[in-house]
Amino acid sequence: MADFEIKDLRVSVEGREILKGISLSLNEGEVHAVMGPNGSGKSTLSNALMGHPGYRVTGGEVLFKGRNVLELQPDERARLGMYLAFQYPIVVPGITMANFLRTALNAKRGYDGKDKSKAVTPKEFRALLKDQMKTLRMDDSFLSRYINEGFSGGEKKRAEILQMAVLQPEIAILDETDSGLDIDSIKYVAESINAMRGPNLGVLIITHYTRILEFIKADYVHVLVDGQIVRSGGPEVADELEKTGYKEWITEDEEAS
Repeated sequence: MADFEIKDLRVSVEGREILKGISLSLNEGEVHAVMGPNGSGKSTLSNALMGHPGYRVTGGEVLFKGRNVLELQPDERARLGMYLAFQYPIVVPGITMANFLRTALNAKRGYDGKDKSKAVTPKEFRALLKDQMKTLRMDDSFLSRYINEGFSGGEKKRAEILQMAVLQPEIAILDETDSGLDIDSIKYVAESINAMRGPNLGVLIITHYTRILEFIKADYVHVLVDGQIVRSGGPEVADELEKTGYKEWITEDEEAS
């Protein structure tokens, strides 16, 4: 059994079925990419996996550490070791990045304000941030800024990856992290993700384009079209999509819509 297993997942939005039976197995130490055209259900998959209330799961299960995470609240999924980097990170005025990151890390560790042995120390916190901020080309002033307020598109996406580095999840879902980024920002994000790769981290990259996969080598690539995985294979699948696109599975009318 895989470390993270999606079994026949079906999801509806406003009464319309978007995911029509997704099955996918992911092990820690692996990088999987889910690729598909616009409207194929990619973001529905990421949001459903983390428990967004706007997405109604109508069938299937998602198994992680012996539990069906679909039965858990989003914060419980995060504490279990899941992480989602948003396609459109939201602005949170009044809360600095430093306070947010420290609070999130303490929550994952189970610190309740009483048992200080579970709280991250200032020295440890600085050490966690130092190398990753350097890789992501962020200076210290970034930590005193409010979450995503006034951030460029590239800064927002890099902030998502910094959160991932601090929280050290076991399963990371990256929802179109490359969208809206220039080539330099993609390189910085990819360099940081590659630095985190290892036997304790499984990554699910959800993307429309192949360019991020030029910098992050995927072990497996899955093609998602109209709510179903129509093909799975190795990195060569992404190379084929770069040449042919999705025309094998979609009509001209669908491609134009």
